[in-house]
Amino acid sequence: MAFAWALAERSGNHGWVDTVWSFATGLAAVAGAFLPVAGCWMPRQILVAALVGLWSLRLGSHILRRTLKGHDDPRYAQLRREWGASASRRLFLFLQVQALAALVLVVAVMAAAHNPTPHWRWGDGVGIALALLAVAGAAVADLQLARFRADPANRGRVCDIGLWGLTRHPNYFFEWLGWLAYPAIAFGFTGAHPWGAVALLAPLLIYVLLVHASGIPPTEAHMLRSRGEAFRDYQRRVNAFWPGPAGRQRSERS
Repeated sequence: MAFAWALAERSGNHGWVDTVWSFATGLAAVAGAFLPVAGCWMPRQILVAALVGLWSLRLGSHILRRTLKGHDDPRYAQLRREWGASASRRLFLFLQVQALAALVLVVAVMAAAHNPTPHWRWGDGVGIALALLAVAGAAVADLQLARFRADPANRGRVCDIGLWGLTRHPNYFFEWLGWLAYPAIAFGFTGAHPWGAVALLAPLLIYVLLVHASGIPPTEAHMLRSRGEAFRDYQRRVNAFWPGPAGRQRSERS
């Protein structure tokens, strides 16, 4: 993340932050999954490494394409404005917190990869299904948003088509869903892998970050600044995170 900070400072494009984080977290997680057990690689290690590698390549490539087009991340741009003269130093420290979060995710992946159960379990199948559904769902959401923005008729409008009509942040929802795969693979009722419960830290951490910290709050603040009443109407109609129409109580409060 120090490298990501240097790229962002040199280029003025903060898209490099999430690009580097996605690839670096994936690389570290794959390495952690492949740490040898009993001198050899077990099939579950290969499975988990493949799942986290697929997640990293999909997300990192998507953000990289956007970054290479010169698209700056408005969340980081707003933080720099708020931080003022101390922006460079505070951004560096902020990215070290992201590095710590990545470490937690890597440990969760390792907990799943090193489940010593010798045979395939129902949890492995659930984990595979969750991971693949998450990658596919996030890819579809990104494609729908890109097509919406590419249509000149939608300039100034809020994307509420497809998955974006079910949740205001389908990309964040599917990101969280994917991290549920690792507790499913890691956890067992036999007691043979007690530290597998550590994998629960991944979806818990991702939920807190996306819903309450660096995900939805700054993204929606930016959308309110840029779309105003159109986005407020969207907030009244569609839930922020969980798919489905906004609940009656939420609508009445809005």
